[in-house]
Amino acid sequence: MVNGGLYGLVLAAAPAEAGATAPALITEPGAILAVLLAVLAVIQWLARFPRARRFFGIVPPLLFCYFIPTALTTCGVIPAESRLYEWVRQVLLPASLLLIVLALDVPGVVRLGPKALLMTLTGTAGVIVGAPVALLVGQVVLPVDWKLPPEAWKGLAALSGSWIGGGANFLAIAEVVRTPPGLLGTMVIADVAVANLWMGCLLYLSGHQQRADAWLRADTEPLRRLEAQMAAYQQHIARTPGVAELLLILAIAFGGSQVSEWLARCLPELGAMISRTTWKYVLATACGVLLSFTPARRLEGAGASQLATAMLYLLVACIGASADFRMIGRAPGFILVGAVWMVVHAGVLLVVGRWVRAPIFLLAVGSQANIGGAVSAPVVAAAYQPALAPVGALLAVLGYVLGTYGGLLCAQLLRLVAGD
Repeated sequence: MVNGGLYGLVLAAAPAEAGATAPALITEPGAILAVLLAVLAVIQWLARFPRARRFFGIVPPLLFCYFIPTALTTCGVIPAESRLYEWVRQVLLPASLLLIVLALDVPGVVRLGPKALLMTLTGTAGVIVGAPVALLVGQVVLPVDWKLPPEAWKGLAALSGSWIGGGANFLAIAEVVRTPPGLLGTMVIADVAVANLWMGCLLYLSGHQQRADAWLRADTEPLRRLEAQMAAYQQHIARTPGVAELLLILAIAFGGSQVSEWLARCLPELGAMISRTTWKYVLATACGVLLSFTPARRLEGAGASQLATAMLYLLVACIGASADFRMIGRAPGFILVGAVWMVVHAGVLLVVGRWVRAPIFLLAVGSQANIGGAVSAPVVAAAYQPALAPVGALLAVLGYVLGTYGGLLCAQLLRLVAGD
């Protein structure tokens, strides 16, 4: 669950497992921001050199923007929790979504067809099917020291809610199947560790789209046509922005984000399916779509999407900083089961994707819309097709809706495997 929404539960629920750790060297939000921006700036600077460009053609720069902050957290340079990370998720994400959607060719996105929805549902099916398979494998192959407890299926059921929807679904399924409180902390560790590594794999694949699409025999024409239309439009309106335009872009971005926050508070929460946070992302994206039909769309020529991309890069760095490589050693049995689970999820996506000739973009976004939710799905979408980042957010909303129901079905399958 790469959205980081339950990361604090790790520290709250499993302090004994984590052991005493020294405070981070840098803890002030302003100083953390300076470190993360410096990391991002250095990576982008290196990517300009020919030799580095060839290397980054194999390993995308965004992967380093993700894992270098994780390494800094692991080494104790920056903390795994900070008000900065929450602010970036709560404010910069909706603001960046709004700016990215400004130049969106809405009819072109519609022409992508039903494959986007199909791959998201396939990702959900992969999670539901993968859980009992992974539990069965874990019961057979795990060494004695890593054996899962008898009630492990209840923890995996809660995790299925997270990997289909999000944090609210995680807690809802845990309540329904009566997951022991002590087991929840362990599941959050497995959640963060496996989901973050999986997001890293998806970001890596963004640098190999042509090869992946060739293997999938993908029909990429709708994506290529949309990409060409976006590029032609950006070239037509490109200009050097003045201070007034830059301030207008920021005013629209943060003003729209705040308005979305206010409106979200007025809308009802639909149980464990759609929260006020979900409404905020939906409203920010909808605001961008509406503005794309107005003269505000021409702000793309003044660098609106470039500014939005910079915001998304900072979001990636904050997500990476919220993880810690040391988590892998805290729940090895569950992490191994989670890894098998993710392999099944990926396998289902690849089989169906190859069958319907879906581009790797749709497989990656369909997966992350389930596993990561509305925070990280747009990041993965932007890594593949920057113009289509909002597609990730919209598909993630579907994951929130399916999370509880899919999690309950998965719980029943897990119960059968466990023989409970």
